[in-house]
Amino acid sequence: MKKIVKGISLGISVLGVFQAELCLAQLAEPFAYPSQGQSAQQQQQDHFACYSWAKQQTGFDPAQPQPQTTAQSPQQGGLVRGALKGSLLGLVGGAIGGNVGEGAAIGAGVGALGGLMRRQEQQQQANQLSAQAQAKEQQNLQRYFQAWTACMTGRGYTVK
Repeated sequence: MKKIVKGISLGISVLGVFQAELCLAQLAEPFAYPSQGQSAQQQQQDHFACYSWAKQQTGFDPAQPQPQTTAQSPQQGGLVRGALKGSLLGLVGGAIGGNVGEGAAIGAGVGALGGLMRRQEQQQQANQLSAQAQAKEQQNLQRYFQAWTACMTGRGYTVK
């Protein structure tokens, strides 16, 4: 059971990293070609002016790292804590039923399973928050590059 859960978690993590890298590659900064013979100095001035304008229009600055929403990773030991709590409850139930050892063993198993399920749910929530933050970052970057491209095109550059 543990190997299956770890395999699924690893697969989801690898897929998420691959997807993020793919999206970032698609949103690489466009190139601007001086199609009207602008000098390198003029291109640099235009680039900065369009950077400032696009930043103002979109409220997004690609040069400033956005605060990462680091969802706390699930607490470790949920499995052990769940097993301990379950075994304590099992002890009580076993004492009432006349078999303390069996009650503790059953309670430990049920408690461990509950702890594992809680930890998986917390990890899924953390992954969702991270994916939402990445999607928002990509939207902002895309809007910024659209504005920057419009500005540079308006100044006589071919942008791809």
